[in-house]
Amino acid sequence: MTAQHHNQRLSTAPSTSATSDDVRAQTRRHFLTVATATAASVGIGLAAYPFLASLQPSARASAEGGPVQVDLSLIQPGERITVTWRGKPVWVVRRTDEAMRRMASEEWLAELRDPTSEVTAQQPDYARNAARSISDEYFVAIALCTHLGCVPLYEPQPDAARSSRLWIGGFFCPCHGSRFDLAGRVVENVPAPTNLVIPPHTFVGAHRLEIGTHYNNTPENRDGNA
Repeated sequence: MTAQHHNQRLSTAPSTSATSDDVRAQTRRHFLTVATATAASVGIGLAAYPFLASLQPSARASAEGGPVQVDLSLIQPGERITVTWRGKPVWVVRRTDEAMRRMASEEWLAELRDPTSEVTAQQPDYARNAARSISDEYFVAIALCTHLGCVPLYEPQPDAARSSRLWIGGFFCPCHGSRFDLAGRVVENVPAPTNLVIPPHTFVGAHRLEIGTHYNNTPENRDGNA
């Protein structure tokens, strides 16, 4: 091989340095492509998040919003359950016939501050009756004392030791001693100024109550029977 031919082969062969530069350039281009695609994906995700979030009900909307349904078949006579509606505790009490008789006695009515629900803001019109409810059997009330908002205790049985006055059973506020009967009617001479608040409620079947919807007196709702 001549020296001229040998020099020609050397000049046409790729150098190690050039090959390394090409590899680094290709790697850099690949990295920039991946990084750009990733940033674009993140950007799309961030842009889409407010839209997707707008499709979900906010915590405030959930707390202040829709009605709450209660399966009445789970409540035995004399029992009470507590549910949450608009961020407030709400009682559902299944009253007994004996409790209704005690509340109707003239002796007990004389103990009450507002036995006929004259303070109309405390209940819907359809609950402005002796039972303060749609049905004598089921009582629904916001479980907050009308004095300072404590949650009263459920004490459905008569207890002479609870008070020096007549006590036929109901709700007793442990904070300042206010008492309410099983219709949420406040007794005289206690700190609470008014009866318990009755929320909107209606029956939506034979054994289902809906809190947050007003009673419309349709046949399937009347008296809690479908």
